Amino acid sequence: QVQLVESGGGLVQAGDSLKLSCIASGRTFIRNPMGWFRQAPGKEREFVAAISWIGGNTYYADSVKDRFTISRDNAKNTLYLQMNSLKPEDTAVYYCAATTWTIATTTELTNKNNYNYWGQGTQVTVSS
Repeated sequence: QVQLVESGGGLVQAGDSLKLSCIASGRTFIRNPMGWFRQAPGKEREFVAAISWIGGNTYYADSVKDRFTISRDNAKNTLYLQMNSLKPEDTAVYYCAATTWTIATTTELTNKNNYNYWGQGTQVTVSS
């Protein structure tokens, strides 16, 4: 059974930092793109960041560019999201995602419909 398990969420103040982790089990995603998405109450799930399977290419939503950093440790089958300078509008449930489909373009990697494995989510709350 394939599982993606996120951790690292919490309640922080504006300007603080958090680092999310996502551990994959049941299979490896070494050769697959992975990403982070988030969903705020009453809103659609939106793209945050993605990383290619070799980790050389990263993609970010404009709203988090220069504040968030996505990375992966393939030896540990783990995906990370370092979040700095957090803002109240970053408050959401953050989901880790992986795909076994062959996607590579920015349009494909930023589309949640192209990911076929999802974690259960971890809550991030940023107070002002």
